[in-house]
Amino acid sequence: MALELEGTLRHKLASQQGTSARGAWAKQEFILEYPDGNFTAQACFTAFGQDKVAELDKYQIGDRIRISFNIRSREYNGRWYNDLQIWRIAPAGQPTAAPAAPQVHAAPAPAPAFDEAPAPTLDDMPGDSPEEDLPF
Repeated sequence: MALELEGTLRHKLASQQGTSARGAWAKQEFILEYPDGNFTAQACFTAFGQDKVAELDKYQIGDRIRISFNIRSREYNGRWYNDLQIWRIAPAGQPTAAPAAPQVHAAPAPAPAFDEAPAPTLDDMPGDSPEEDLPF
């Protein structure tokens, strides 16, 4: 499953390098702050591979970026660990490389005219009468 997220680069962790049975590897984790409803949230993402680490180096703390990533999970000693691995990183606001479907633009709906109706006054409020005494 491929996902996209746009946010602010908040922190870069130290890059890590090593050698495995398949050869040399490199990775760097970073924190992305993104809007989540009325609040902001943060998540830790992984740039895996020398090319992705080099691509991440182009961006500074505070830059707005758009990332495409996959969610990976693995089990180790009976516990499960999640990993958010990026596969594309770009400045925020740039379109993605995937072709977009043609968009049909309809004429915008007219804005409601709030100044046409007068604001309610105290005289418009219902009066306090015993017949209208509701229990809720």
